Amino acid sequence: MNELLKDSKNLVASVGVLAFAVAILFVVIPDALTMREPDLIHKGPGVTEVRKLSDYFDGIAGTGADTQVYVLDSGKPGASALILGGTHANEPSGYLSAVLFIENAVPAAGKLYVIPTANASAMTHTDYMEGTPRKFAIDTPAGPRSFRYGSRATSPADQWPDPDIYVHASSGQRLSGSETRNLNRAYPGRADGTFTEKVAFAITSLIRKEKIDITIDLHEASPEYPVVNAMVAHDRAMKIASIALLNLEMDDITIGVEPSPTNLRGLSHRELGDATNTLALLFESTNPAQGRLRGVTNEALIVEGKDDMYLAAQKLGRLFVPFGPEGEPLKKRVARHLSTTQAVFDAYATEMPERPLVVGAMPSYKEVLDKGIGHYLQAPKTATGDALISPRQFAVAAQRAARDH
Repeated sequence: MNELLKDSKNLVASVGVLAFAVAILFVVIPDALTMREPDLIHKGPGVTEVRKLSDYFDGIAGTGADTQVYVLDSGKPGASALILGGTHANEPSGYLSAVLFIENAVPAAGKLYVIPTANASAMTHTDYMEGTPRKFAIDTPAGPRSFRYGSRATSPADQWPDPDIYVHASSGQRLSGSETRNLNRAYPGRADGTFTEKVAFAITSLIRKEKIDITIDLHEASPEYPVVNAMVAHDRAMKIASIALLNLEMDDITIGVEPSPTNLRGLSHRELGDATNTLALLFESTNPAQGRLRGVTNEALIVEGKDDMYLAAQKLGRLFVPFGPEGEPLKKRVARHLSTTQAVFDAYATEMPERPLVVGAMPSYKEVLDKGIGHYLQAPKTATGDALISPRQFAVAAQRAARDH
């Protein structure tokens, strides 16, 4: 009888655990599936064409690696540039900066290519053990607009399992196995490589085919990381980075310049500069949500950038950037990326006046700080499916139409 009672209790316990697991799945799976729904990005007045990354390497066609490439062609001679957002999908200022270029920029000379979700797979999941939210919202005049907060790495649903040790294909460098899903350790990529290496190969192929003059990879780093609020530049890009630094400092925007290390392989600023003729740079802004000293990781931390733990770390002298009660809000990080990108374009035009890249209609650093990101985002779609645009964006489109006709 005692054995029968014990078996019955074990059965009840097992059923209870199974029911609990099923209940979690019913909650988690639908929520996780929303991460696979792409954010709505509106074509701004400067967008002339939208391509797919698979146009440059058909080995990713029909997979979660494929993503949109926005082309903004002035129709006038000049240089070309590629902006990469979303290399790490949990670094939102890079992603949103790319979106703002798509929705606002109007080139007057040269051509701009923008990939807002360089690692599209990383946008489809979160790092669950980090406790991060799946989405965050930015207020616009017509209401909030939602964006995904993804992961640093390719989704395990697209590439798994990780090896114990990741060996970078072209250099033989050995890293932790989890880095095999880090796009910024996979360049220049391989056509017959892993899922992540194929993404890197497709981006490298785009740069080669379109003869991209400047490539800018937008990132974020924690306040305790040594390379933060900085440009990391390939050897050949150091001159324009230095000129850009001087121009930014004149506008009271403090930034550093770091040379791309030769002993750390797979990164965009090293491999793209070595494998192609592009001038490769990577920008880092300060994001407390990236760090290990942070407190609660929620939407407020991502958007407002305020954290008591980092205030304490600042008082102890443990950070590489100033950190005050105002924190490091997302609008400031985006403003920094936009201004640094424009400074690099201006520096290139100084060095190559016969082939400038002139990108107009973008907000200044101060304008983004004063008015916020949402002022420069197109509003959510109406019930009829029509996208609302701000009066500013309408004026830009009208000016371009008048100029072209």
